[in-house]
Amino acid sequence: MDEELSTAILERVVENRLSCAEAFRIAERLGVAPLAVGQAADALNVRLSRCQLGLFGYGEKKRIVAPADAVTSELEQAIRGGMILERLPCVDAWAVAARSGIARLEVAYAAETLGISISECQLGAF
Repeated sequence: MDEELSTAILERVVENRLSCAEAFRIAERLGVAPLAVGQAADALNVRLSRCQLGLFGYGEKKRIVAPADAVTSELEQAIRGGMILERLPCVDAWAVAARSGIARLEVAYAAETLGISISECQLGAF
């Protein structure tokens, strides 16, 4: 395992957990794929937490994603347009959020309302 990556992870671990946001900052700073950070964290027995889509890592509740009150037709179309095999990959959920100018969590809420599962965590958590 890359020593610089290991060190970067261990420097940011709190209570044996590395937040999703922190993992992405490490990936960007070191110029590595987010999956490499997730795999390195796993090898170091560090748990990933606080998924930016609300899907895992939130203590006893585990997930915080909940159905949205409403989903605009534009957002529904954007989500459905990013689907692969009836699921929305995490990377595409992030892209929908960026294109729509909304928070990533809002995309997850909308997907939940639409009964669409998010798949393929960029960090390899699921």
